[in-house]
Amino acid sequence: MTDTTADRSTTPRNPAAPGSGRTVASAVPASLIARLAKGVTAGPDAEQVHTTAPLTGDRLATLPLSTEQDVATAYEKARAAQQRWAQLPVRHRAAVLLRFHDLLLKRQDEVLDLIQAETGKARLHAFEEVLAAAMAARHYGRKASAYLRDRRRSGAVPGLTHAIEARRPKGVIGQISPWNYPLELSVGDALPAFVAGNAVVNKPDTQTALTALWARELLVEAGLPADLWQIVVGDGPVVGPLVVDGADYVSFTGSTRTGREVAQKAAARLVGASLELGGKNALLVLADADLDKAAEGAVRACFSSAGQLCISIERLFVHRSVADDFLARFAARTSALRLGGGLAYGAEMGSLVSERQLEVVTRHVEEAVKAGATVLAGGQARPELGPLFFEPTVLDGVTPEMAVCAEETFGPVVSVYRFDTEAEAVAAANATSYGLNSSVWTKDLRRGRAVAAQLRTGTVNVNEAYAAAYGSVASPMGGMGDSGLGRRHGSEGILRYTEAQTVATQKLLPIGPSMGLTDEKFAALFTTGLKAMKAIGFK
Repeated sequence: MTDTTADRSTTPRNPAAPGSGRTVASAVPASLIARLAKGVTAGPDAEQVHTTAPLTGDRLATLPLSTEQDVATAYEKARAAQQRWAQLPVRHRAAVLLRFHDLLLKRQDEVLDLIQAETGKARLHAFEEVLAAAMAARHYGRKASAYLRDRRRSGAVPGLTHAIEARRPKGVIGQISPWNYPLELSVGDALPAFVAGNAVVNKPDTQTALTALWARELLVEAGLPADLWQIVVGDGPVVGPLVVDGADYVSFTGSTRTGREVAQKAAARLVGASLELGGKNALLVLADADLDKAAEGAVRACFSSAGQLCISIERLFVHRSVADDFLARFAARTSALRLGGGLAYGAEMGSLVSERQLEVVTRHVEEAVKAGATVLAGGQARPELGPLFFEPTVLDGVTPEMAVCAEETFGPVVSVYRFDTEAEAVAAANATSYGLNSSVWTKDLRRGRAVAAQLRTGTVNVNEAYAAAYGSVASPMGGMGDSGLGRRHGSEGILRYTEAQTVATQKLLPIGPSMGLTDEKFAALFTTGLKAMKAIGFK
């Protein structure tokens, strides 16, 4: 690969954050790993797989691999547990979520260590996962009864037909969760499934299985029946299809390519699926934006979790009249970010998670620079900090033929583009097959909402990066286009795990000729009745 370090010799290097004095080995001891590994559904003689700590490159954990029979056993146990669980009142199930909420906040340091050890992210960004999972637990713990209650609907014949819409659990949810947000995207999506009366068979990414196993252990401590949440471990192409094959509904978060395969496999069985997939998210800085606030927000938007966040920003559109001033502020803040892997607060960006992610980031940056792009900040790996560190990078002069222009990087790299009109900015932001998240910065909130309405993304944040929309857990979150199907959060986030059932009770008279009416008179009577119902506004 071409060495372009010389091209960036004048770019300031990000400072290193002070170390914490704690090591991954001391924070995640062998005894903890062995205890959590017992939560994997696998036989006593299972083959084993090893994971690596991104911060150091050292071996982290040894876990058992689940076989085809293990996945079948997981579904068998889950189905038996689900039948008992579904009979409990919603308030009983919701109480488990509220107890989990309290335990999670009380013992958050345990899982923060695990998240950092498995992903390499900064502690503040690991804390975002605790926030998100706790908010989901609180919301569904408080609102599940309202979401799931029977609802009276208009009957076929007013006064004679009593109709109820009821919600029944799907059964067993097959869940495939990724490595980048291992707490929130495992337990956060499982909580509404549980409170709706379902069981879950979850295949977390092997790299971050310890975090999911810890969450399961805590949820069991909060009162969840142990068999209700089964966790299987193995290679995605091997174990993933088995999870989909056994599910009554599939929840998947991951790449668009794999999401298409999951959707096709679920569709072949006429099983529903929700898919939260990739994104090439855009941030728009309008001419009237507060440039300091926008620059600060853009740093959060682009570099949280080292850019390994489905809703992070990879394309930045700035009005030409303020572009130079904004970019000076943004580049300075980016270059000042403290990098580090200490298991404590203080670092502002952590590591990438794998060699594969480092290779993609490096390739996108170096190919762009070779083709004429300019590095305004970052642009270099930082192996002295750890094997997978890469500086937060801002690229200017990116053109369509460069891979970084349209492909999802999923790393700490953002490309800058200038625009003259808001219509031009909206068109450019929408010129992608993805449609997950976007961000608009302006002092005029009405104007911001007007621009937001034109953006083809599942969430839009005005004067915030991503947390405002994602944290609004009563509202749906998901993607359009190649960014997925379905929604998490809000009513859709729990009702996706249910089947709607209409129970209609007919009283006194049947819907058909009776009491001596001929077919013709019955038809005439109902024709008159339908006209009358329309005339009086009956719905």
